[in-house]
Amino acid sequence: MPGIRVVTDSACDLPGPVVVENGVSIVPLSIRFGDTELVDGRDLTVEDFWARCTKSPVLPETAAPSPGAFAETFRGLAAGGADGIVCINLASKLSATIQAAQAAANDLDGSVPVQVIDSKTASLGQGILVLAAARMAAEGKSMEDVVGTVTDLVDRVRLIATLDTLDNLKKGGRIGGAQAFLGSMLSIKPVIQVIDGAVEQESKQRTRTRSLRYLADKVAAAGAIEGLAVMHAQAPDLNEFLDLLSRTVPRDQILVGDVGPVIGTHAGPGAIGCAFFAPL
Repeated sequence: MPGIRVVTDSACDLPGPVVVENGVSIVPLSIRFGDTELVDGRDLTVEDFWARCTKSPVLPETAAPSPGAFAETFRGLAAGGADGIVCINLASKLSATIQAAQAAANDLDGSVPVQVIDSKTASLGQGILVLAAARMAAEGKSMEDVVGTVTDLVDRVRLIATLDTLDNLKKGGRIGGAQAFLGSMLSIKPVIQVIDGAVEQESKQRTRTRSLRYLADKVAAAGAIEGLAVMHAQAPDLNEFLDLLSRTVPRDQILVGDVGPVIGTHAGPGAIGCAFFAPL
């Protein structure tokens, strides 16, 4: 297919039908449970992942794709007639995934231009950037236009979430500025945000219900936002959260996605949050 093609990694948490509909190519990370390594989306579905988490005596770990995995995808798109490739990856502060993508882009023989972009975010924060790029590509926009717009949008992405547990984030070493939560009473529900690619403390709420209301209030206070998306890790109160958000954004305009194995490894079960583009 000629034109600009969009590549990302499996940390984006975009629903499968959305990926297919928008012609996005995904390079998967791997998940390790002890000595068992599974490729996200190929060997492991979201449902399988959470089922394994409940049974596993050890917390899972993630592993970035190899440069070869990205190179294979880039070459396949080039062979299909792509005029250029825009690759949007999980924040460089959270994973070495983008380094693999950059290495693959550098090793190409120049058959197709590849631009690798650091999303500086994760999950559906990354996902809404990918969708913006894919929609521009579908409209026939140039590589320069797509890259320029996405680069500008990176600074407008906001991602905020509440976690049910800090165990995964702590063990995975991704806790960043959220370490002030450690040692908090168990009843405290931490609210985190991703700022410039790092996980930071945003707030502490006394109950889960308050934390959801807090998130919804933050969305409402943000003004004329765009691209609202909600991600959840098997959260039983998803519909309650969507009801709160629908006071600000019509429910049918909210993209909903499961937190997959990559982000779920660090966020833990029950996490729920949202991502959006802040107003200019």
